[in-house]
Amino acid sequence: MSIAIVYGSSGGNTEGVAKLIQKKLGKEADLIDIGKADASKINGYDKLILGTSTWYEGELQDDWESFSKDALEFEGKTVAFFGLGDQEGYGGEFCNGLRILYELAQGKGAKIVGNKNSTEGYSFEESRAVVDGQFIGLIVDEDNQSDLTSSRVEKWVESIKSAF
Repeated sequence: MSIAIVYGSSGGNTEGVAKLIQKKLGKEADLIDIGKADASKINGYDKLILGTSTWYEGELQDDWESFSKDALEFEGKTVAFFGLGDQEGYGGEFCNGLRILYELAQGKGAKIVGNKNSTEGYSFEESRAVVDGQFIGLIVDEDNQSDLTSSRVEKWVESIKSAF
């Protein structure tokens, strides 16, 4: 079974979290920068961990935004998500970009894991990354809570490890 951690990173934070997930996963997983990838490469993996930061008014990171997402195939694949955002500066659209990827994969038949995460410990006004009171993936705020990143990643990776 092949695993890919696919991320879009403008400032380096999302790439850093992707590398941390790779390390904590403890399994062979390829890192793929969405800005340098094509859909056929990603479609060759059985298991995907997709990550993005949120930009502007709740949009995907630029490389994800310009990527041909409709060409991605999710049927029968196991997919988990991680998102980065700034809950203090952008509390009204905190990690909204993640919901775009989540809905895309969900709509194309993915088996989604790691999507029931507590919002406790975060302080934001609103987030589309919350469904039924829980985050749809790992949520990281490197701007305001970088001291919690490692422990949040470790806890989340432990929750998805058996599926990967």
